[in-house]
Amino acid sequence: MIQFAYAAMVPPTALSWETVLVVEDEAMVCEIAAEALADEGYRVLTAADAVEAGRILQAERVDMLFTDIDLARNTNGVALARDARRHCPRLPVVYTSGGRHALPAGEAVTGSVFVPKPYRPSQIVALANRILGH
Repeated sequence: MIQFAYAAMVPPTALSWETVLVVEDEAMVCEIAAEALADEGYRVLTAADAVEAGRILQAERVDMLFTDIDLARNTNGVALARDARRHCPRLPVVYTSGGRHALPAGEAVTGSVFVPKPYRPSQIVALANRILGH
């Protein structure tokens, strides 16, 4: 079982303090995305499943949710995003998946973005910059 530490990764010279929650059950994939975003100046929180992510969303201010769709412990990024939007209706959501090439509009929350795996870390950074206004 993969264990992720609930951690904030903030570079000492960060100019941006927006927080991105990366929800990914593959440790290496999570680390690569989190490091790329942190290097850009984002505060990054990580979770391995929707249960852990839900706890973080209740306790922390999050400016963007970046979530895999199929997560550990049979949790689901689509359901996570719906729940997050009930509490924060304007939260930007970016979905990713290695098993899908797209996410039907009826499944995704309004205004969300889908990025298929494999993706380049620079793609996620550019997307976060565009969504969060950098």
